[in-house]
Amino acid sequence: MVSCQNEKKEIQKPSFLIGNWIRVNDKEGVITYEMWNSSLKGLGYTLKEKDTTFKETLSIVTIKDTLFLKVEAVNENPTLFKFTQQTDSSFVCENEKNEFPKKIKYYLENDQLKAIVSSDDFKIDFIFERYNSKFLQ
Repeated sequence: MVSCQNEKKEIQKPSFLIGNWIRVNDKEGVITYEMWNSSLKGLGYTLKEKDTTFKETLSIVTIKDTLFLKVEAVNENPTLFKFTQQTDSSFVCENEKNEFPKKIKYYLENDQLKAIVSSDDFKIDFIFERYNSKFLQ
C-alpha cells in the first residue's frame, strides 16, 4: 500500500540557546552577556565597567519554512542569516551579502555555548557559560 502524505516536517528550532550566558573569553575589563528566552528571542550586550559598549537583539524567525537568525543592532536595519546546517546542538547560518560576519555558527560543547562569527579572512570566537541572572535584572 502506498500512502500519499502531505505532512509538513516541523521545523526544529535551536532550543539549546535558551538561558543566560556570560562570555568567559572576553578581554580584561569587558563582560559580554547573551540571554535567550523560550521564544528564542535574545539580547546580547557588552559592558565595560558600567557602560554598555555594544547591544543587539537576536531572534530565530521562520520565513517560508526556513529558519533565520535575525540580528538587530542599535540604529541599524535588521540582518537575516539563513540556516544552512543544523543538528540538535548546533547550527550554521549565513548571509554572503553582509560585510561582517558572513557566517555565524552556534554550538554546545561541554556545557558551554560557543559561537564563531566569521567572514572569508577573519573570525571571532565566543565561549559562554551559563549564569544565574537574578542579580543582574
